Amino acid sequence: MKKLLLCLITGTVLFACKEEKKTPSETVEKEVMMNTGETTYESGEWVVLFDGSSFDGWKGYMADEVPGTWTLKDSAMVFNPPKDRPKGESYNLVTENDYTSFVLSLEWKIAEGGNSGVFWGVKEDPEYSQPYETGPEIQVLDNQRHPDAKNGLTHQAGALYDMVAPEKDVTKPAGEWNTMVITVDRKAERGSVELNGELVTEFPVANELWNVMVSKSKFADWEGFGKQATGKIGLQDHGDKVAYRNIKIKELK
Repeated sequence: MKKLLLCLITGTVLFACKEEKKTPSETVEKEVMMNTGETTYESGEWVVLFDGSSFDGWKGYMADEVPGTWTLKDSAMVFNPPKDRPKGESYNLVTENDYTSFVLSLEWKIAEGGNSGVFWGVKEDPEYSQPYETGPEIQVLDNQRHPDAKNGLTHQAGALYDMVAPEKDVTKPAGEWNTMVITVDRKAERGSVELNGELVTEFPVANELWNVMVSKSKFADWEGFGKQATGKIGLQDHGDKVAYRNIKIKELK
């Protein structure tokens, strides 16, 4: 009987040890989920970044003015890709102000087969020709038609691009408005994306888990990527028509 009991205990311990063994990616995911509890912080009031009537507070990336490819229509800012684009020319928009921790709320509407994105932590510097070289991106995409949607879930709408996939696809069809809320909370070391009222993506921010996540992505060797504690919000020119409206931000202290 003692031998049988000893065998049962030994087997249980071995089984438990086996169950606790995780791959590095599983460990990161588990720790991210454990780090999403409530954190107390002070939040400011909502500040309107775009009210539909002007481009006040916005400018072209590495430029002084808003490019003419962006226009106002039906209380939205609309990117109209040029038919004859000069080689190497891009028309990304960024905020004039910088932000650290925040809740960003907006609506986006993508054309059929279209691609765009929302950046944060963008650093304007001649060293970086594009906002995505420094700023992480939340994907804006026609999941049904754009080829990038077939390159993995981390490339679909609502994803932290190439790093964390949305849990489900709750996007509306191309040509319809989607509501998106992005939270970047450096104090709590976490971020999230809500699409059309549903939490779809959660990710670590400003900690070792973030570093591990970046190291497993296409950005692993990008020297300036995701390094800025404070930076600009950006809207991407990916060569396709896209519209944004009702943009507002609440800073977290």
